[in-house]
Amino acid sequence: MPRIEPLAPPYTTPIAQALSRWMPPGVPHEPLTLFRVLHRNPELASRMFALGAGLLGHGGLPALDRELVIARVTARTGCSYEWGVHAASLARQAGLRPEQLRATTDADPTANVSWPPRHAALLGAVDELHDTAQLSQARWDALRVHYEDGQLLELLVLAGWYRTISYLANVLLLEDEPWGVPFPGR
Repeated sequence: MPRIEPLAPPYTTPIAQALSRWMPPGVPHEPLTLFRVLHRNPELASRMFALGAGLLGHGGLPALDRELVIARVTARTGCSYEWGVHAASLARQAGLRPEQLRATTDADPTANVSWPPRHAALLGAVDELHDTAQLSQARWDALRVHYEDGQLLELLVLAGWYRTISYLANVLLLEDEPWGVPFPGR
């Protein structure tokens, strides 16, 4: 049971309109539990929407790279909720294969999957950010080979954003969405 109960239908008109903005058109299920909890504070949800939607729909990182970062951040934070949501839809649409998604949950995601150099650099950077909240010069240099300044800034914000989302889902005790991909090993 979540620590803060998600809103349930029927929604007020402003909440229904806001929730519909958070979900892609034609999705056959209720808005995500996370979104329905966030709308207990509509002003906060509105501010969060701007950044979240911008990162997902208008970013400068390739979709595959974005989803790889999200998968690794959510795996490292133990956030099965958000990992499963992305694994079920956006990660697959971006081109992450099932074995790659599973590898993002491994202690060493490069042990059993051969990643292109840019993806290996991303995975190493996410791990170092998670462990130290810093990037060594060697990690930074490995990223600079593949990404422009604007993309590097976006990468840092993306990793931090999904760490924040993971905090929310984990602390609120959100149960995995029934249609989400189960977190390996659970």
